[in-house]
Amino acid sequence: MRPVSRNHSTPLPEPISSEDRSKDLSKRFPSLQWIELQSPPKRFRAYLFVKGFLDRSVGLVLFLSFLPVMAVAALLVRWSSKGPALYSQVRVGRAGRSFWIYKLRTMYHNCEAGAGAKWCTKGDTRVTPLGKWLRRLHIDELPQFWNVVRGDMSLVGPRPERPEFVGPLEKMIPGYMHRLAVKPGITGLAQIQRPADTDVESVRKKLALDLCYISRLGASLDLRIVIGTLLYLAGTSYDGVARIMRLPRVRNDVAMTDTVLE
Repeated sequence: MRPVSRNHSTPLPEPISSEDRSKDLSKRFPSLQWIELQSPPKRFRAYLFVKGFLDRSVGLVLFLSFLPVMAVAALLVRWSSKGPALYSQVRVGRAGRSFWIYKLRTMYHNCEAGAGAKWCTKGDTRVTPLGKWLRRLHIDELPQFWNVVRGDMSLVGPRPERPEFVGPLEKMIPGYMHRLAVKPGITGLAQIQRPADTDVESVRKKLALDLCYISRLGASLDLRIVIGTLLYLAGTSYDGVARIMRLPRVRNDVAMTDTVLE
């Protein structure tokens, strides 16, 4: 069943079938062509070069540092439920190019074989008991540092969505594809200010933050997001992180993509 918000707003869309997803979504969505062809604004080019170098360098250090934690977690996953310890899934990257994202498995093996692709919701029965703790501690996301080393992702950027959902969201939310102008990130402005998506309006609010991040791309904002992520992991609320780090915010009573406030 699709999740619906308490205020009866538009529910999240049904995903397209996995068979319909393309390795390059720009072939199916003309709105992505400008992203592929457009060069970054001059004021961003130097920083994007430095950001790419730092992403891979810091990503490699973090991947190697957390390798023992991932190894122990992987053994626990294999011991607690049937199936592989690592889980790979197709996600959409910059300009619509797809890549395989890596995570520690937190759901029962082949749980989507019958029902198909679905967003994870609160109390999702597909999540294993161990998986709940891995998600709560964000240990399941540690293998994504390898995606950063490979160049699929950045440390900071919009979260990568599954191709099964990108098509429906592009039709329901004007400008949704513009978030693909930069590499997706492990953390980002939207991730540390908004909870998991529950309806189309919540996706719009996250999109507003993603577009704000892209328009204000720079070392200062990235650094504040990284520090804000550490505060969030330490238990600071979304509002607390935004206030302490002076991050751009979206008003709670508005869901349009142009309602970003300081």
